Amino acid sequence: MVHVDLVLDPPRGVAPVFLGMTLDDAVSALSAFGDPEVVRRSTSSLVAVTCDKIEIQALCEEHENEVSAIELWWPGEGKTTTTRVLLEGQDVFGTPAKDILRHAEERGWRVDESEAERPVIPGVSLGFTRETSQEVPRDDDGLPLHFTSVLVGDEHYYDYRYPDGF
Repeated sequence: MVHVDLVLDPPRGVAPVFLGMTLDDAVSALSAFGDPEVVRRSTSSLVAVTCDKIEIQALCEEHENEVSAIELWWPGEGKTTTTRVLLEGQDVFGTPAKDILRHAEERGWRVDESEAERPVIPGVSLGFTRETSQEVPRDDDGLPLHFTSVLVGDEHYYDYRYPDGF
């Protein structure tokens, strides 16, 4: 098995997929990991592929043919992977969520934890989830210790959450 590091590069993307790419370019880029599936909806599309049990989704939300966000999903309880999802050298799914968020604050990024299961870093446009129905280790607040997904969007991706700015 080949070791892969998927490096989050907010607000640009996650190589080899970048925001603003066409749907066809995203399919081509994600083909390096397998046979991507394209799901088309009435106003959006997504391209999904699994890289060593890490699901990668390139979302085309506002413009059906342009990548507006990239989301990566943890493989699930009991599943192992040699693929790491890195944010500034930290393994997003292997490092406790509180440590990831503390590092972001130390870097000077504003972290919004008003939705405890869905913290975001506006402006940088990183969104995390800690939701799972699986039996996983939890912190004192009952939240999973680790993130279960991470999303990279552009600088304005979370503006809807902050209509008056942040």
